[in-house]
Amino acid sequence: MKRLLNIGFSAIILGVMITSCNDDDYESIQSIDKVKIDSVKITKDTMNVFDIQRIRTYSSYVSQCEGFYGYDYIHNDNLTRMVTAYKFRTDAQCSQSTHQGMNQINFNPQQTGTYTFKFWTGTNTWITKTIVVQ
Repeated sequence: MKRLLNIGFSAIILGVMITSCNDDDYESIQSIDKVKIDSVKITKDTMNVFDIQRIRTYSSYVSQCEGFYGYDYIHNDNLTRMVTAYKFRTDAQCSQSTHQGMNQINFNPQQTGTYTFKFWTGTNTWITKTIVVQ
C-alpha cells in the first residue's frame, strides 16, 4: 500500500512539473506607454454632489497585442483633473489590426463646484470637459 502511494504521489509531482513548465499558456506584458484619448463621453454636464457618473474614454490600439492598462488621474487643484490613459503591449504573436477600446472613470464628487477635466490626446493637446456639481 505504501509503495502504491509513493507511485501515485510521484505521478502527481511529475504532472505538476510538466504543466508548470509550459510557457505558451500566457503572454507577458512587454511595455506600458501613454495612449491618446480619441474622444470622451460624459452623460450629464450637471450632477449632484456624492452622485456617481461614468465618464467614458475611447482610444485606438494598432495591434491585438495592445490594450488598456490604466489611467493617471491627477488632481491639479480641488476642481481640475488631468487624465492620461496608458496601454500595455504583450509579447504574443498578434495581427496588426487597429481596434478601438472604451474605458471609464467613475466620477464621485465630494464637493460642489465646476470641475474641469483635461484628457490627453497627444503632445500638449487635451480634450477639455466641464461638469457642474450642485
